[in-house]
Amino acid sequence: MPELLFPDPELTDGVVTLRAWRPSDHAQRFAGFSDPLCQRFSWGSSEPFTEQHQLSWAGGGEESARLRGEAIGFAIVDAGDPGRVWGGASIYDIAVAEGRAAVGYWLAGHARGRGSATRAVRLLTRWAFDDLAVARLELTCGPDNSASQQVAERSGFTREGLLRSHLPFQGGRRDSVLFSLLPTDPASR
Repeated sequence: MPELLFPDPELTDGVVTLRAWRPSDHAQRFAGFSDPLCQRFSWGSSEPFTEQHQLSWAGGGEESARLRGEAIGFAIVDAGDPGRVWGGASIYDIAVAEGRAAVGYWLAGHARGRGSATRAVRLLTRWAFDDLAVARLELTCGPDNSASQQVAERSGFTREGLLRSHLPFQGGRRDSVLFSLLPTDPASR
């Protein structure tokens, strides 16, 4: 797949906007992802998350994945104040030949409890189905991440089951709950 282009105009529902990450977002991105809850559920490494990890990913890995057509990451921001970062969301593990991709997200502590993640996931899923022609979106999370499971369900995803010992995670292996959404599902529109 060729490089992924950011939507123009940006994805928004009037409350949440998804836009490309900017260099000026660095401090908010690092502070938000450094939150203990993000680290518990989203940081797979056993070593502590540092600013260097973020700089390495934002400075090269993230853009390289976008240029290869494998993933695209967005800042979740306040639609009324697009400089205020609430979290991040992405479409990743894009398998064009299979018509499949995954969706992921995280929120800073100050942005939780307002439906921001659900709004972001809904925006991303519509874009993935309409613009990327994806036939199946997957969402996985840890079995103990009930908030993420609620976001998946509120976004219309169907729980399919448990992937045992699914991935390396924080020095061991983690099970993952698997959800999916198809463009033909009523909730996808």
